Amino acid sequence: MTACRKDADGVQVTFLGTSSGVPTRARNVSAVALRLPQRAEIWLFDCGEGTQHQFLRSELRVSQLSRIFVTHMHGDHVFGLPGLLASLGMAGSCGGIDLYGPDPLADYLEGALRTSSTRIGYPLRTHPVRAAALKGLVLLDDGDLLVRCAPLTHRIPAYAYRVEQKPRPGHFNADKARNLGIPPGPIYAELKAGRSVTLEDGRIIRGEALCGPVRPGCSVVYCTDTVFCEAAVELAKGADLLIHESTFAHGEAAMAIQRQHSTSTMAAQTAAMAGVKQLVLTHLSPRYVPGNAFTPDDLLAEARSIFANTLLARDFLSVEVSPAET
Repeated sequence: MTACRKDADGVQVTFLGTSSGVPTRARNVSAVALRLPQRAEIWLFDCGEGTQHQFLRSELRVSQLSRIFVTHMHGDHVFGLPGLLASLGMAGSCGGIDLYGPDPLADYLEGALRTSSTRIGYPLRTHPVRAAALKGLVLLDDGDLLVRCAPLTHRIPAYAYRVEQKPRPGHFNADKARNLGIPPGPIYAELKAGRSVTLEDGRIIRGEALCGPVRPGCSVVYCTDTVFCEAAVELAKGADLLIHESTFAHGEAAMAIQRQHSTSTMAAQTAAMAGVKQLVLTHLSPRYVPGNAFTPDDLLAEARSIFANTLLARDFLSVEVSPAET
């Protein structure tokens, strides 16, 4: 099942770990991969213990990993980082990794790598996100994608991330171009990008005149760990896909609030208030397993009673997220 129509311009979300706290037989701890097919690149969100093994069990190529975004410093979200980074170094083909996360991230990695005598032979750059989150600034703009973040409400500093494609030119009308006597070739690429070109006969053709309306890009929001908070709603507004923690069932809301985690209904309320297109529940407590009194399917039913377009994450589930068509 997809968030919207599969498209070469979209992104693919693959869940590598969907349990909270500790792994289970069926679920590893937190990690979500965002694959950008059009540029052969993977961005990773959180890296719980065993994430590199999950890569090996998936169809993803860890050699394409270029950026890692960490929500917070609890072990089920970061214990896989030193091993993954060390393995990338041993492979000898890593061009560099950019790491984004809480202030202690750099010290944690430096200590783990130094005390284990691990040498990283590629560029490893860390970027604290606190200032961008608190001030509402853009964390990353790589020309095609924007990343924003927001502070969550948890026992330690935690951050949600939003990845959004910039608007794209409208569909190129090749028939109209041919009728204007424009020969097919490299010039079409310039026109498709909305740029103006000068033909050999001196005519200036504006690419935007041959393209349809500008199309919005797609957007994905990753939100864990947190109790319900307005900052998450604001960050997720209008997103195509919201990935949100659902550690507890609605009946255990008191425990969720005490531990600063979300229930299934809190996740659904966030999705409904933000007006997202689809919600995926992840970070499920190990207490909810098939055979117990309350199961993941019950969490899904609770969420769907508030936000119908909800999926339940499982390890290795992939969801395609594509830009809306106008």
